[in-house]
Amino acid sequence: MIFSKPIFTSLSPNTEKNDILLALKLILKPWQWKTGIKNQGLGIKNLEKEFKNYLGLKHALSFNSGRAAFLAILNSLNLEKGSEVLIQAFTCNAAVNPVIWSGFKPVFVDIDKKTLNIDPDDLERKITSKSKVVLAQHTFGLPANLERILEICKRHNLILIEDCAHSLEATLKGKKIGTFGEAAFFSFGRDKIISSVYGGMAVTNDDLLAKKIKDFQEKLYYPSNFWVFQQLLHPILTNFLIIPLYGFFGLGKWVLLLFQKLKILSKAVHKKEKQGKRPAYILKKMPNALAILALNQFKKLERFNTHRKEIAEFYDENLRNLSLVLPQKTPDRIYMRYSVLIEDKNTDEILKKARKQKIFLDDGWRKTPIVPPDTDQVKMGYTQDTCPQAEKIARSILNLPTHINISKKDAEKIIKCLNKVITFGRPS
Repeated sequence: MIFSKPIFTSLSPNTEKNDILLALKLILKPWQWKTGIKNQGLGIKNLEKEFKNYLGLKHALSFNSGRAAFLAILNSLNLEKGSEVLIQAFTCNAAVNPVIWSGFKPVFVDIDKKTLNIDPDDLERKITSKSKVVLAQHTFGLPANLERILEICKRHNLILIEDCAHSLEATLKGKKIGTFGEAAFFSFGRDKIISSVYGGMAVTNDDLLAKKIKDFQEKLYYPSNFWVFQQLLHPILTNFLIIPLYGFFGLGKWVLLLFQKLKILSKAVHKKEKQGKRPAYILKKMPNALAILALNQFKKLERFNTHRKEIAEFYDENLRNLSLVLPQKTPDRIYMRYSVLIEDKNTDEILKKARKQKIFLDDGWRKTPIVPPDTDQVKMGYTQDTCPQAEKIARSILNLPTHINISKKDAEKIIKCLNKVITFGRPS
């Protein structure tokens, strides 16, 4: 068991051999890292073009992160400081921070237990005279109740922005998610639907809004060469060194922490963000090298999501007899994660038992209404007990992997582990 293959929910899960080879090639071509001296940033231009054509929208503008894309949208709306942005609890600080950084106030709305998305009834209760924007998050690839949300937005004259960080290729009644609101943003973070380690996209059909986002984008700088180098190293070191060493007495964890401490690799979420502060590298243009990585992944989108659905169906078939709440099935959704609720067990104990079998299921989306769990909830503007359903779900959720590097054999190991713990174990 010492050298058995570890199983992960996150930790750069999408990368395949050609992604790693592409990152290696790009490391040897530093002139292509930012704009590309020879190709004048064709990676960036092609990614934006492919993206807007795929969604059937007029405008797509790239940034070096999804939160930068969201920040650009918010800053292009010309809202008064102190305006309220209605945002669901059980979300990442990456969705909350741009609201704070823009000088606006996040107002947290509870979620629907069945969907893990914003509860339209609580949304309507939380609206005030200062409310200006609703952020609709499509959690783990399940579309939010946009029919109700759009009706509420229209009645209260609110702007709808879609958070599509989890939901690339999801649809609702045949229409692609990301095309319902005034604008939307996507993320290409290291564990999203497609990954370029860092990266994001703002999209809209509104010409005036697009011009303002474009103006905002053009005023930004590219990230440093060293930062780009860090991101290109990530898929290489993760797959060749860190993940294999996790299978050797868990040594990979300490190697990862060492590389992050030495600044050889970057973290997915900077410690400043957990305190509501903005690291300098967050608000930048998307560098050409990462756009090239994203394009390579974008070509695989349909295959990736088909695989995710197959793994989700395998979980459906084999977990239905356990005392779990399984995720809602719809023909429109995709599965960035397969989320189960274990309401009568200590999820920390379950994760601990799974780690002993080299199954690493803690993706950070648990325990607190704003994740990761070490995020300062007060500095995010969250008040305890304002969203009780979100708090309860955060305590009972486990997110199972569905990504391209999870085989049915891997999923079977996870199922056996859960069967053993839930059926026989009695963690307190």
